[in-house]
Amino acid sequence: MTGGIDEFIASRGITEVLHFTTNRGLLGIFARGALLSRDDLTADDLLESVRLLNCAQRKDPEWTGYVSLSIGAVNRDFLGSSRGWHPPKDGLWWTVLSFSPRILTDPGVVFTTTNNTYHGVVRRGEGVEGLAELYAPTIPFGYYGSVARRHSSTPLDRPTHAQAEVLYPGRVPLADLQAIYVPEEDHIDDVRGFMTSIGGVPKVPVEVRPEVFL
Repeated sequence: MTGGIDEFIASRGITEVLHFTTNRGLLGIFARGALLSRDDLTADDLLESVRLLNCAQRKDPEWTGYVSLSIGAVNRDFLGSSRGWHPPKDGLWWTVLSFSPRILTDPGVVFTTTNNTYHGVVRRGEGVEGLAELYAPTIPFGYYGSVARRHSSTPLDRPTHAQAEVLYPGRVPLADLQAIYVPEEDHIDDVRGFMTSIGGVPKVPVEVRPEVFL
């Protein structure tokens, strides 16, 4: 494939790379100035009081040094599972971080055509070729010969399979954070309070976007 990732991002109209977390997770992200991989997060004793892993147990333990993100829309199946593991209680709620697609150009980023735990069918790659694989006409996923297909109604910026992943090595710096989405108006002040109380956090827009969580 000719051209680079920048050109591919522009041609597809990709505007954001997303990651969901709880309000406790958001506080930890702000405290560390970055979105941490599971390995970094579990090794950080200072975050013990707010640590709440999105996934109870990873089925791809060799990839826990990477942060999992999505292009254009969060992995709603995974978000639903995480909500089941961490039901809303004791002031717990969910938020979504929107990063600039520029992070897709960073070295070491790995693209997976489907959920990274579907070991038998997932295809992984780097660079523009790896990113382009996510937009193939058909993508095998899951088990029993399941296949996702692109249709005329598939948004141009979205990967063919909704569980495609961007695996970012180590930690994602907040310099590329461009917005934070919350499901309810009441949460805006909470996020802004985190921003003002922790030094160095970029003052990005906080938007009520309930559709992002559906």
